[in-house]
Amino acid sequence: MVQRRSRGYRYGRWHGGPDPLAPPYDLGDAVDEIGDSVLAGSGVREALRELMRRGMQGRRGLDELRRSVRDRLRQARNAGRMDGTLQEVRELLDKALTAERRELFPDPDDSARLAEAELDALPEDTAGAVRGLKDYSWRSDEARQAYEQIQDLLRREVLDSSFASMKNALENATPEDLQAVKDMVADLSNLLDAHNRGEDTDEQFRDFMDKHGQFFPENPENIDELIDQLARRAAAQERMMAGMSPEQRAELADLMAQTMQDMGLASEMAHLQDALRQARPDLPWGQRGQVPDGSQPLGMGDATTAVAELADLEALSNQLSQGYAGASLADVDEELLERALGRPAVDDLAALRQMERELERQGYLNRSDGKLELSPKAVRRLGATALRRVFAKLTATGRGEHDVADAGAAGELTGSSREWRFGDEQPLDVVRTVKNAVLRTAAEPRAEGERTVKIAVDDFEVVETERRTGAAVALLVDLSYSMALRGTWGAAKSTAMALHSLVTTRFPQDAIQIIGFSSTAQVLRPETLAELSVDTLQGTNLQHGLMLARRFLSHHRDAEPVVLIVTDGEPTAHLEDDGTPFFCWPPMPETIARTVAEVERVARTGATVNVFALDPDPGLVHFVHDMTQRAGGRVFQPDADRLGEYVVADYLRTRRGRRAR
Repeated sequence: MVQRRSRGYRYGRWHGGPDPLAPPYDLGDAVDEIGDSVLAGSGVREALRELMRRGMQGRRGLDELRRSVRDRLRQARNAGRMDGTLQEVRELLDKALTAERRELFPDPDDSARLAEAELDALPEDTAGAVRGLKDYSWRSDEARQAYEQIQDLLRREVLDSSFASMKNALENATPEDLQAVKDMVADLSNLLDAHNRGEDTDEQFRDFMDKHGQFFPENPENIDELIDQLARRAAAQERMMAGMSPEQRAELADLMAQTMQDMGLASEMAHLQDALRQARPDLPWGQRGQVPDGSQPLGMGDATTAVAELADLEALSNQLSQGYAGASLADVDEELLERALGRPAVDDLAALRQMERELERQGYLNRSDGKLELSPKAVRRLGATALRRVFAKLTATGRGEHDVADAGAAGELTGSSREWRFGDEQPLDVVRTVKNAVLRTAAEPRAEGERTVKIAVDDFEVVETERRTGAAVALLVDLSYSMALRGTWGAAKSTAMALHSLVTTRFPQDAIQIIGFSSTAQVLRPETLAELSVDTLQGTNLQHGLMLARRFLSHHRDAEPVVLIVTDGEPTAHLEDDGTPFFCWPPMPETIARTVAEVERVARTGATVNVFALDPDPGLVHFVHDMTQRAGGRVFQPDADRLGEYVVADYLRTRRGRRAR
């Protein structure tokens, strides 16, 4: 941001949105990684998803984030047992009964014996015993205090299971405090009813929070946040109950019903539960989910919190897995992620989202009708990257004799020039251009001291060059299924793209065509080749590939013809006279004969035919040696990871040899 002063300017931090001077987001490594996966046979969407799972330099991917969430899940499962409230009620009940019996035992009066009989007749289950003692006249102060502790504990735990932090807020609660809770629940029910009817509740929500905000320490900013918090906790309470044994669940449900009835909240809480279900029907209401299973007993409120945390972590793990139909990074809940793993995890997720957006914004990925594809820009990047890697290997192995100093030249200089015409790519003749401008403006009046010369379009002249004969390169790539089985498919595609990038960017006077062949042959554009899958049809129809190569060479009769063949098997298919493909294994003599005949036709064009055999099978080796002898070429047997190095080096060697002739 620039602020004007009386003299000069003062510079400070930009506050008007994204920094307009920030460098563009660097996607080079991301595009290369996606490209490697695509060339190896993955779809673009799968390649992008794999990159998101791995992450990038300095940023965790979805897999690492999910592993961290699963670790938190294991910790949460060990948080404790869910029967803590029942256990504490039983202990207080035993304490009350023991103290009362101790008080009654020395009393000889019949009333003491009747009281003892009443205690002996109590139901065996905890909830029944607590209910049976509701109207009992305690003689022991210690026993009365223990029973009152049960009542207070149940009130706080039951409310805490529905409203977080209520247990501590209602400790030693007065009748006025309990009335405030009843008022809050009533107002909350009215608010949710109005929301479920579709009414505008913004003002009603603000009034509710002004009046009852002390019961909601999470401080929701709107009614949707309030409903989300309450509904998740209510659903977690149901899952907590479902995770108990039938006996525990029955006892606790009975105690909860007694407590709600005593507080006058039974109908209000039931209505509130129904309203929350209506507002958030997508939550797993009533379903049995993961529950804590540790050794430490938990109260109802803490157990509900633990179950809610487990549900949130399980949902977050599922979101990070991206393993469901229509999955998107937008599905990942940032609030859950921050609660589970902290702010750095949210930053890692934001970096992944930015990378995904930038891949489309900067034109590397195209999305059409729900399908994700590599753009021509991305394909050019893949070719350039593949070529750079090939040259790195050539240099490292000492085989890099690639002289490209004259890359892009159109021919030798003739010493003359001519006027520039639209579309000319020849270099400008600067001297003649300036001379033309000076002569044109010599008669024009000039201001005193003016020395500038204005150059117009008509002044430009370009240097004339002789047309240099280029090369016409036909690269034939085996697309048969055996290429994938042997793990050479990705290397073949990468090699083809590297060679295409080399020819089109550094030797534009040359022409190149990529031809894929399996049961039949087809001409491939780089955009098609990048995402092409191997052909599951049987057959290695080299004859058809050579026919297409010969047709391509016929369109470049002034160029030096070069045919490069990458294959891992001898021919097993050919075209019949009517054009239909025929396959047979082992190869029929007719297939071999038709392929050899096509080799000889290619050889008569003067083409150099070099073969890169990717399988040491004796049949293949014998066939390709016979073929190259007929066409005056050579046979190479590189490892798959050095295929690009061999093909590019051979092309460069062929060009260098042609210039030497």
